[in-house]
Amino acid sequence: MTNIPDQLSAQELQKILRSNDKQEAKESELPQEEEALPQSIFIPCPPEGTLNETITYGAIFLMFWCVIWSFSGSEVFPGGSLFGLLAIFYCAILGGKLLELIKIPSVPQLPPLLGMLLAGFILRNIPFFSQYIIISSTWSSNLRNTALTIILIQAGLALDPQALKHLKRVCLRLSMGPCVIEACSAAVFSHFIMEFPWRWAFLLGFVVGAVSPAIVVPSMLLLQEHGYGIEKGIPTLLIAASSLDDILAITGFNACMSIVFSSGNILHTIFISLLEVILGVMLGAVLGFFIRYFPSSDQTMLPWKRACLILITCTSAVLGSQRIGLHGTGGLCTLVLTFVTGIYWSREKIRVQKIVAATWNVFQPLLFGLVGSEVSVSSLPANIIGVCVATLSLALLVRIFVTLLLMCFAGFSLKEKIFIALAWMPKATVQAVLGPLALESARISAHHLEGYAKDVMTVAFLAILITAPNGALLIGILGPKMLTHSDPRHFKNSVDTVLIHH
Repeated sequence: MTNIPDQLSAQELQKILRSNDKQEAKESELPQEEEALPQSIFIPCPPEGTLNETITYGAIFLMFWCVIWSFSGSEVFPGGSLFGLLAIFYCAILGGKLLELIKIPSVPQLPPLLGMLLAGFILRNIPFFSQYIIISSTWSSNLRNTALTIILIQAGLALDPQALKHLKRVCLRLSMGPCVIEACSAAVFSHFIMEFPWRWAFLLGFVVGAVSPAIVVPSMLLLQEHGYGIEKGIPTLLIAASSLDDILAITGFNACMSIVFSSGNILHTIFISLLEVILGVMLGAVLGFFIRYFPSSDQTMLPWKRACLILITCTSAVLGSQRIGLHGTGGLCTLVLTFVTGIYWSREKIRVQKIVAATWNVFQPLLFGLVGSEVSVSSLPANIIGVCVATLSLALLVRIFVTLLLMCFAGFSLKEKIFIALAWMPKATVQAVLGPLALESARISAHHLEGYAKDVMTVAFLAILITAPNGALLIGILGPKMLTHSDPRHFKNSVDTVLIHH
């Protein structure tokens, strides 16, 4: 009988001890919760984190505006060119960021440049804001030519002689054939559908004939990273050919521009164009050999010095050639210069490409925002959208069919041929640069041609709006389904230097 009370007392003692432990644990947790609660609500002074970052960017923007106002005065107020540029720049960045936030499951990301384009378009066509967004044509032209310079620099640096030698004929077929055929077909369709003169028809053809590395290259690199199509080098092929495609389209456009806006004999104009080509190649080769050795490899901050020298030299060549009337010289000089220097620098040029890419990140919102702001819905004729879409669609169908034919006898399966043909249609950067150039030239020297130039601008805008998102989606969706998957560790990429291209 004496054991039972002892057992009960032991059990009661254990219960008492457990209850005391729980009570102590609760008491020890309560102060922590009470201390943690004010910390989640309390805003430190001075603020930190996201609030501090937002205030910092706001202060930088305000001070930047004050510095510009001290230099230019009323230009930074509504109606001034600087105000218009800043408004388009920040709205284009916002449009690109907003588009990046739109994420649909199992659907590839839409390119941010589409949001930049739409931001400029919306600013232009909102009645209240449009009267304050006024930009000088000279400023707009120089900024677009500078953006063209950066595109050409990236195209020249991205050309890999080893990849071109390895891919040989198929790369040349893919870069030249679809571009030329689409330019000619667009010229024919625009002549009969849009009633363009033949000179303007071929100018329009080379505007829409270029593929966009801004869409193709990142999409191909993503497929290459996951091992799709690398066994037959399909991502490498499209990356290498995109630069040559741009070069051909820009060269053809410059030749057509010289013919359209010349008042003399066509043969004389063609002869002058050939002289511009020869002069551009020679000047680019000379400057390229100079920049190969200056700065020397023993200097500090070598990539920054090389990038700055290339950017300044090429921008001077493009803007200077435009100033003296040799429109095609500066672009060819830039391409030859960057290609020559890139051969000597080899893999070291990747660091230079990163710096040039950072510069492009500044000019890309300006470029696409300015292109969008050039299109005014109120000034468009009633039927112009329909005929422009019809011309563009027919030319695209011809391009897809020709690309499919040119990839025959190249060792690709039917699915791979279809994928290459569909992946070779997106348009963006070159159209954004070349589209407004004819309009600017018409406004300066030939007002009676401004109607044709506006139609070219409209077709360029619609080409970006239609093909850029659809091309990115088709590449992202069809790539894993149509291309053979391989382990990327077993293959060495032959195009190492295009990782920063556009």
